[in-house]
Amino acid sequence: MRQTVYLVRHGQTLFNQLHKIQGASDSPLTDYGISQAKIAKKYLEDNDINFDAAFSSTQERAVDTLELLTDQPYQRLKDFKEWNFGVFESESEALNPKHPGKNSYGDFFVEYGGESVNQVANRMNTGLRKLFEDKTNKQILVVTHGGAMHAFRLANLHDNDPERLAVPNLAFMVFEYDDILDEFFLKEVVQHDFSQLI
Repeated sequence: MRQTVYLVRHGQTLFNQLHKIQGASDSPLTDYGISQAKIAKKYLEDNDINFDAAFSSTQERAVDTLELLTDQPYQRLKDFKEWNFGVFESESEALNPKHPGKNSYGDFFVEYGGESVNQVANRMNTGLRKLFEDKTNKQILVVTHGGAMHAFRLANLHDNDPERLAVPNLAFMVFEYDDILDEFFLKEVVQHDFSQLI
């Protein structure tokens, strides 16, 4: 059986706007981020995309985005929180480490009280597999975060998948879960046109 998850990054936040590192810490959606979510909701409506269940990270920016995308009931789950960046939280993005030729920060943040890419990917994988134990969840919505989505995707790469994909605010990464193979496959990436908001 194949089940589908729409992983969605939250809308623009104050920390995004100020170019601050935002992981376990939180900041509110900006007016621009709210408008992004409304455009993404219209995409779902125009394409008649509906969900059997909806879930969110426990963080405010994800919860607020979900509530702008759908009116349906939802659950908040810690498995879908953003990567914890330890003492780098709320500092300038200019402090993010540079790892030329690498597609993630790896274990860098662990010694600073944060998480490794594998820890983030493992909790994302565990959380999604739990949701798909319910076979009535044929298509679900999960509003989460850019770093968490990136870590999850790196852990589920297949031979023809590009290693690098941007995860802008309100990007949708659509994955199919094959319960026989117990694997996730990237089906589609949807990025919205926000040019009219500028």
